[in-house]
Amino acid sequence: MFMAVVGLGVLALHLYLWKRLVRDTTRTARARRIGTVVLGVFALLAVAALVLPRFVGIAAAEWFAWPGYLWLAVFFYLLLLLAVLELPRLALRKWTKPNGETDESRRLFLARAAGVVAGAASASIVGAGTVSALGPPAVKRVAVPIGGLAPGLRGFRIAVVSDIHLGPLMGRAHTERIVRMINETQPDLVAMVGDLADGTVAELGGAAAPLGDLEAPTYFVTGNHEYYSGYQPWITELERLGLNYLHNENTQIVHNATAFTLAGVTDVTGKTFDDGPDMKKALADKAGATVLLAHQPVQVEQAAHLGVDLQLSGHTHGGQLWPFHYVVRAAQPAVSGLSKVDNTWLYVTNGAGTWGPPVRVGAAPDISVVELTPGA
Repeated sequence: MFMAVVGLGVLALHLYLWKRLVRDTTRTARARRIGTVVLGVFALLAVAALVLPRFVGIAAAEWFAWPGYLWLAVFFYLLLLLAVLELPRLALRKWTKPNGETDESRRLFLARAAGVVAGAASASIVGAGTVSALGPPAVKRVAVPIGGLAPGLRGFRIAVVSDIHLGPLMGRAHTERIVRMINETQPDLVAMVGDLADGTVAELGGAAAPLGDLEAPTYFVTGNHEYYSGYQPWITELERLGLNYLHNENTQIVHNATAFTLAGVTDVTGKTFDDGPDMKKALADKAGATVLLAHQPVQVEQAAHLGVDLQLSGHTHGGQLWPFHYVVRAAQPAVSGLSKVDNTWLYVTNGAGTWGPPVRVGAAPDISVVELTPGA
């Protein structure tokens, strides 16, 4: 239902694009008809990419997901740039006020100029963002000082990966590259913090299979998209591949004869599926330093109250498409990187994949290696 509403909104906003890019820039009925048909086809592709995959399946969705999602990104930046260009358009309104053929020519010139500027800029932004999204994730390394960390845990490294988003756009090769890059960092532990796939195990189990080749012990928790894709079958499949599920629970990670508590909670979306997070249960009987896996950064508020030393999260994609960073920041305590809430460190990875358009602007994909160090 939500995606259907979004689809209707996308169609409605295409009317604005039609006014600015077709009606205002054409003189003949034939040119207007051609522009209307082209824009209409793109609008339908965008809505199809948003709404249809869950009804027609991943294999069928591949045919329209690529053009639909890429157009959705271009559409977003066209809207943004044309909205900004409304200001000079209004300022020049008197200059283009119709009182003769010359004034009409000026109006047409300005409309076409705005269309060309917005179109060229949008295509350039989306092109660069596509290269960023589809290229190899950056490997980020960050040291986190943990008060009271046992000496034997100094330098313990956790590879953090999130938001892989297997689906009609990204498949097995995407997973293989991520697994290879993680193994090359030689971490002591791998933490997967949600949103592995946008589809069922039957559709995408083969694409996820390379996760079984992760060399370090790997622990995972659910993200919101697991609940949209059938979370229980995915949990069963990942456990079959040798990954360890932390379902509102914790375990002791032993290293150099010392240990710390690794805990994990389900995503807040799980409440709708009778599988909500229970942080008190997850942190029961914790001992020593405590690292928590929680998909959404917003869960850090309770974690800080319960004395967690470090929370590892994803979900935000780092904003994915600027300026969505500001929208995400309104809903989450952090968008990307390392920050602190009270005495609890929060690290948010940008994630290794994308949701929707395979485009990242101002938020390159990453795999993060978090190194524990002693702190005050």
